[in-house]
Amino acid sequence: MTSTLRGLLDDVARGAFPPADGTVTFVPQPSARDAGVIAFTAHTVVFADPTGTLGDDGGADGRTPDAGLRALLPPGDLSAPLNPPFLTALCARTGRAVNNIDLLTLADPLPGPPPLALTETTDRSHPRLVRALRHRDDVRAWTVPGGTVLIGRGVAGRWEAAVEVEPGARGRGLGRGLARAARHLVPNGEPLWAQIAPGNAASVRALLSAGFVPVGAEALLVRHEAG
Repeated sequence: MTSTLRGLLDDVARGAFPPADGTVTFVPQPSARDAGVIAFTAHTVVFADPTGTLGDDGGADGRTPDAGLRALLPPGDLSAPLNPPFLTALCARTGRAVNNIDLLTLADPLPGPPPLALTETTDRSHPRLVRALRHRDDVRAWTVPGGTVLIGRGVAGRWEAAVEVEPGARGRGLGRGLARAARHLVPNGEPLWAQIAPGNAASVRALLSAGFVPVGAEALLVRHEAG
């Protein structure tokens, strides 16, 4: 199996998932920013660096996984890597906090212009953009009356989409339209990823109806912010 997170995600985008063998794979953090856990079907990938050091290029450098973390993963317990005991220990060793446990979805790009009349915005004060800029690079955002869609390079450099629909514009299919538009906006024919809080049922329905397919669950570990 691929030994880097980016390689693993590229494999998943091509339909080649990690083996459903009930094991946990540790890979190096792809960058100083990105750390977390992704659970696929019967196989979990941990991309966190408990020592606080990376290889020169962020790739495999011969380290062995933290034995204390391994001890918190009972053999055969498929839910353990995303349960509080393991995530709490991982946060303690990395000095980070769990952001959320999201549904991780994936969609192929679509050709041609998006079906909505979008206007690109450079206003970085929008709350959705402020949040995105903390976790993504190369962020671009477009608006329509009542909604915003953005894309940016997130975990391991993958293209990620996010959608925001204003309260007064909800219930009309705008979220689905913006999510589908994102598939037209991703450059270079690359796959597009999106994370959704499972409890946000409206957003889950919108992403699924726009052609995004669930591939796993993801818990990102974020740095503690001052103040």
